[in-house]
Amino acid sequence: MDKYKKLASNTIIFAIGTFSSKLLSVVLTFFYTRVLATGDFGGATLIQNAVNILVPIVTLAVNSACLRFALDKQHGKKSVFTTGLTTTLVGFMIFCLFYPLVAKININDFNLGQYAILLYLMLLGSSLRQLVQQFVRGSGFVKLYAIDGVIATATSAGFTFLYLGAFKWGIYGYIMAIFTSDVLSVIFMGTMIKLWKGIDFRHGLNRRTSVPMLKYCIPLIPTIILWWIINVSDQYMVTYFSGVALSGIYTAAYKIPNFVTIFASIFIDAWQLSAVDEYDSEGKSEFFTKVFKAYSGALISTASLLIIFSRIITDFYLGEEYYESWRYVPILVIATTFSCFVNFYASVYMAEKKSVLSMLTAGTGAIVNIILNLILIPKFNAFGAAIATAIAFITVFILRIFNTKKYVNIKINYPVFLVSAVLLVAMAVVMINEIGGGQWPSFFITLALGAVVILINLRSVIDIVKLLLGKFIKKKQTK
Repeated sequence: MDKYKKLASNTIIFAIGTFSSKLLSVVLTFFYTRVLATGDFGGATLIQNAVNILVPIVTLAVNSACLRFALDKQHGKKSVFTTGLTTTLVGFMIFCLFYPLVAKININDFNLGQYAILLYLMLLGSSLRQLVQQFVRGSGFVKLYAIDGVIATATSAGFTFLYLGAFKWGIYGYIMAIFTSDVLSVIFMGTMIKLWKGIDFRHGLNRRTSVPMLKYCIPLIPTIILWWIINVSDQYMVTYFSGVALSGIYTAAYKIPNFVTIFASIFIDAWQLSAVDEYDSEGKSEFFTKVFKAYSGALISTASLLIIFSRIITDFYLGEEYYESWRYVPILVIATTFSCFVNFYASVYMAEKKSVLSMLTAGTGAIVNIILNLILIPKFNAFGAAIATAIAFITVFILRIFNTKKYVNIKINYPVFLVSAVLLVAMAVVMINEIGGGQWPSFFITLALGAVVILINLRSVIDIVKLLLGKFIKKKQTK
């Protein structure tokens, strides 16, 4: 199959499974902001974010190794999964020893330790699901991966409405809905591929597989930690300096840029497979360049639309109690867009198995983020956090452009890209400060700037539509 067609095919397959879960996230945020107070919503997301960083630490990020090594034909699937499962379970049992310490954690006015049991349950469920998901994807069961996404969406929605809507369990319901859905997902995928046949504890770990896997994934741990610092440490620092209620409002603002990541995450799942498959080909630089041009143009255009309509979307989507969060949205949209660019370049490190280089670039961004958070949050509250996050992602993106050139020469159309970036910043400044004399004058100024952004990136948007839908359009024409 042609490399572009394969990328398009995988993107559409992943979209079937992933889009539903991303859409669910959008729908559930609408639900959360109406049934949870700002403090409860902020607290629940703090627990969820804590689990997100604990998963790679406790499991040694072995799920990433499962994906990468399942793609390699020289490693047996049984030894790959056995290594992954053993590492995950042993890591979780060791972390259980730290329960007394976890139970004593307080962040300003939020007692995280009160929900320690929930944190442990969510950690176990998330660790197992991520492991099985990545193994399934790396083993070529992309349709099963997609189907699981749809089923997980349905179960997560059902349990959320039951626990929060009917039972009114608050934070407990928020976490238990995720845990229950994760467990059912593991059972479903495991049953479909008879996963138990891929487990071999009798002969111990295969060193020819386990050692390279651990060498690959362990350097990813600091990278993921650093990435977490850039992404969500600001929410903890806002809680520390300003309380959990403002953290809830700030976290809600983060949900609007999810409209950017819906497309990006679906595409990246498919792109990682194509990046590895085509990495040894002669035309890899041209391939990477064409894909990035289409990808970046589509993301920038989407970002401009979100900034234009940020106030309107927030009013409808988040509700009255969270309305003030709209002021943080334009900056966070820019931050999220550049994080998507950074993730694209991460595929080069993945294909090269250069996890250390990924760590170094992420480390620089994390340092920038922490320093700016400490300086800006006490002075500007959540505004400072949003600005710090955006600058950190832009820093990492610039570093990765130059850092990856020795492996793949991805050519960027700098005049178009830089003009688009400057216009996005201008749109954010106009919208937040209501330049022009009020809400509607600033809206129309932003609208005009956004039209320019979309116009200069229109070619790229058309290219990615052709990339994803071209083969199906051609099939229809030949009938």
